[in-house]
Order: sequence, then structure tokens, then C-alpha cells
Amino acid sequence: MKTNVLYWGDNLNILRDFDPDSVHLIYLDPPFNSKRDYNVIFKDDTGAAPPAQIKAFTDTWKWHMAVDAYKEVIAKGGNVSRLLVSCQASN
Repeated sequence: MKTNVLYWGDNLNILRDFDPDSVHLIYLDPPFNSKRDYNVIFKDDTGAAPPAQIKAFTDTWKWHMAVDAYKEVIAKGGNVSRLLVSCQASN
């Protein structure tokens, strides 16, 4: 397995390709229930960030949605992340 690699995409699809007990860290994003708006900042020709932004998304997470989402992920095999994390990960 490659080390120090960032995988981008649907976590259920990506994690299914790993062997059990082979992963030291799984980080899933976005940060739910942050109660924040997230913006995309555009840089100008000099590389500086001008004031122009667009809203990327608003975190509107509700806890009843969290329970529903958890049940959906588990039903789709979301417990796969628990199986992949190595015992060495806590060291």
C-alpha cells in the first residue's frame, strides 16, 4: 500500500479497496454541524486573495439528519472504516 496519500472521492467507494487492518488514519470531511458558511476565495494575478468570494456551501446539519445519515451509511457498509483501521493507528 502507498503511504502518505490523499484520496479524494466518495469514502464508501474508496475504503472498499483497502485491506482490513491496513489503515492508520481515516479523515472524512466536511466538518458537520460547524454552523458556518464556507466560501471559495479566488486569487488575483499576483496570488493575493481579493475580496471576491462565492459561497461554496452552508453547513445546515441538524442532529436528526445525523442519525438518518448514520443509519444510511451503516446500511451501505459504512462500518468498513472500522474494519480498515489498523491496531497500530493508536500508537
